[in-house]
Amino acid sequence: MSKRDREKEKKPFKIKWLYQCLGISKQAYYKRIHANNTKEIRDGIVLDLVRKTRKTHHESGTRKLIKYIKNGLVENNIKMGRDALFDLLRCYGMLVKKNKRYHITTDSRHLFYKSPNLIKDIEISHSEQVFVSDITYIKTDDGHAYLALVTDAYSKKLMGWALDDNMRATLVVKALDMAIKNMEFKHKNIIHHSDRGIQYCCPEFTDFAEKNNFILSTTQQYDPYENAVAERINGILKYEFGLKKTIKSVDIARLIMKQATRIYNQQRIHWSLGLETPEYIHKKYNPIKYRSYRKKTA
Repeated sequence: MSKRDREKEKKPFKIKWLYQCLGISKQAYYKRIHANNTKEIRDGIVLDLVRKTRKTHHESGTRKLIKYIKNGLVENNIKMGRDALFDLLRCYGMLVKKNKRYHITTDSRHLFYKSPNLIKDIEISHSEQVFVSDITYIKTDDGHAYLALVTDAYSKKLMGWALDDNMRATLVVKALDMAIKNMEFKHKNIIHHSDRGIQYCCPEFTDFAEKNNFILSTTQQYDPYENAVAERINGILKYEFGLKKTIKSVDIARLIMKQATRIYNQQRIHWSLGLETPEYIHKKYNPIKYRSYRKKTA
């Protein structure tokens, strides 16, 4: 008898010994093997869908991923909820890591007039009622660059931005100018809310804003929750769209930002928008209950 034939005779004995040790029947043993193989195939498909999604939405959490990959799950006849996806991503080390902000971009130690906080107690009920602005930093091979953003507080749509290697007032003026050009409803007396940084309080910016019928509002203390929407959008753009990495140059950073703006506005869903996109909610004008990201108080 050949060695190969002897191995064939031993194999059934080994399998029998295995399922007897496990205390299950031969049928249950093979059923378990089949189930494990099916699970591996299913998990592989789900992980591929997640990787594909994260090529565009780099750091989407499980709640949003479920919606992004929903069609793919249906096409592959896979049923998976948020908790199961969370457990799967945790097993493969694919959960989103939290990041901290270290670089300070706000200098409020100046003598210019600081406007009161006008949005603290108002109800934001529609698009283009309140614009929120902030500045964040971008690392490049040549040093820090700075990104000024203007966001619609209601729809979370990114209305305007400017990126340069300095934090002069012209940076925030350019961002607001782009926002004005992108307005759809042309309301008068829109509130413009920002921190108390010198760029937002100096005459070069305040004169431009007031000339375009904006009512100025600023935070009253160094508390990120007073400008929570702007802070949140800064984080999304940096940590989900690759802007937290060191970029070769300011020009390349602008190209990345241009693409990120399009994807963010048209494709990136928000939990606070009922898992819709900023562009969709902005055009709908006022279909949702507003969420401000404001810290809850007892």
